[in-house]
Amino acid sequence: MANGAAFRAAFVSVLQLARELHLTKVGAVSVDGTKIQANASKHAAVSYQRAGELIALLELEVQELLQRAEQAEVQEAKETLDIPAEVVRREKRVAALQQARQVIEARAKELAAAQQAEYQAKQAGRQAQREAGKKPRGPEPVPPSATPDPKAQYNFTDPDSRIMKAGNGAHFEQAYNAQAAVDEHMLIVGAHVSPAPNDKEQLAPTVAAISPVVAPDVKAVLTDSGFYSEAAVLAVEQTLAGVPTGIQVYAAVEKHSHHKTVADLLPQPEPAAPGPEASAKEVMAHRLKTEPGKSLYKLRKQTVEPVFGIIKEVMGFRRFRLRGRIKAGLEWMLVCVSYNLKRMFALKNLAAAG
Repeated sequence: MANGAAFRAAFVSVLQLARELHLTKVGAVSVDGTKIQANASKHAAVSYQRAGELIALLELEVQELLQRAEQAEVQEAKETLDIPAEVVRREKRVAALQQARQVIEARAKELAAAQQAEYQAKQAGRQAQREAGKKPRGPEPVPPSATPDPKAQYNFTDPDSRIMKAGNGAHFEQAYNAQAAVDEHMLIVGAHVSPAPNDKEQLAPTVAAISPVVAPDVKAVLTDSGFYSEAAVLAVEQTLAGVPTGIQVYAAVEKHSHHKTVADLLPQPEPAAPGPEASAKEVMAHRLKTEPGKSLYKLRKQTVEPVFGIIKEVMGFRRFRLRGRIKAGLEWMLVCVSYNLKRMFALKNLAAAG
């Protein structure tokens, strides 16, 4: 897309200006995602299983049409059907359905490969517990499968988009997963678009999308339980060579009630540090129970969640106009630039009023 470089340059330029005006604060960055409808109907999709059933049905119909053509030729009867056209139409449909199944199969293999690191990390953690004389809790982790889910979908209008759960109910939309990294002043410092319906594999890519203008100043990344996995945290906190990046992740690993008891409101003693045999999940849970952890994690709801609310409710952006992951990503980048300009104007007004 010709304007892609310009959009990316604009995103960087706006952040550079915000930095020069002392409007950014990126010690702690919050990461989250939101579903944005694709420019495609979910009714223009087919599942892996249904595609296979339709291929079998269409191939039978092609055979039936060819038999009718042979009979008409032998009997010199006038066939009311345009048999060649009907055969071609079905063959094109079969080819499209076969392509859909191939894409779904490739996606399943890609997902299995991405999940392999998390599976291996879980296995290694359980083995470490056994060697320490502890019995691992919970069921044994299941290795990722490259076999497609029969319900896995392919959309003919925008093949890159996916069926995704929208909101807290049982509502599903053809959508993309728009990701954002937001600083403490509610400026978007990193953005990208994913076709993945959940956030499990999105922590590292979203952190990697943080602009180099502010990336060196990031010391903490805050996110919810949907992003957490041992492999994802490790990918953010260490390089491939195992060198610490200087960033520490604070990710929720336990569900917490919104209701606060009287005891919860009272000062709590600092929790004991986990032992060397503790799992990565236990270490993360402890990190969030410390005073610094609790103080930092409070920022997440105050920063990234309002940003998505403003983009959807105030700016009215709920649906992509462009199709394809690359173009949708550039459109999301433009939306983030627009949001940042509005936010900078608000921050300047607040500074002037103060």
